[in-house]
Parts: sequence; structure tokens; C-alpha cells
Amino acid sequence: MNFSNQNNIKILVVEDDLYMQAILQEFLQTTYEVAIYPNGFDALACLQRGNLPDLIIADLNTPQFSGVELIEQIKISDFFNSIAIIVLSGEESTAKRIACLNAGADDFIVKPFNPAELEARIKVILRRMGKLAVCI
Repeated sequence: MNFSNQNNIKILVVEDDLYMQAILQEFLQTTYEVAIYPNGFDALACLQRGNLPDLIIADLNTPQFSGVELIEQIKISDFFNSIAIIVLSGEESTAKRIACLNAGADDFIVKPFNPAELEARIKVILRRMGKLAVCI
């Protein structure tokens, strides 16, 4: 899937669970332009085709590339390393959180998650990047 509208905030979701894909699509599409890929390999291919999102939400355990591997591939690239990444995972391990943050993730959210909290964290990152106005 390619991003088409150049004026909207674009979020690339990397999630292999169909139920979670549907939840994220339904929740995010009202505000953002969303593309969903079932694994990190396909998501990286999307990036390499020039489809650059403002933010990536990545599951930690996807086939072909794990979330950490995807983060590492994105952060070593001069073209992709400025893309913000939120890891969304069922793993609550402190060691996994630290590994993802040290690899370059901007945030880590444990499933099940509150959609309002995910939205707030997305907005915080977008504000820091200058892509969203500060609400007073």
C-alpha cells in the first residue's frame, strides 16, 4: 500500500495479527493516513519504494523481521533514521523495552493498550517533530 495524500500525517503500522490490524486501522484512520504491513520486511520494502511515513507503529514479534531488527534497519539508514517509531507489544519485559529504546524506538506501549493513550503518545511525538501544533 502506498501513501497517497501528501497533506496528512502518515502512519505505517507493522502488525501481523489481523484483529490488531483491524483495531489500529479503525482507530487511526479517522485522523491519520494509515498503511498496514504484516511484517518488517514488507514495511522496509515500502520505505525503500519512497513511501515515507511520519511515524511507524511496530509490533515487536512479527515474522521475517522482528521489531528490534526493523528499528535497527531504519535507524542505520540515512534516509529513514528520522522516522519516529512506537513499539506496540504484548511483551512486558523491561529488558525488551530497554532493548527497543536503545535500538532507537521513541516509545514502547504494552498490549492491551488504551487507544486514547496511544493517541496521546502519537501526538507527543508529532509535536516534538514539529508536525503537529501544540494545543493550549
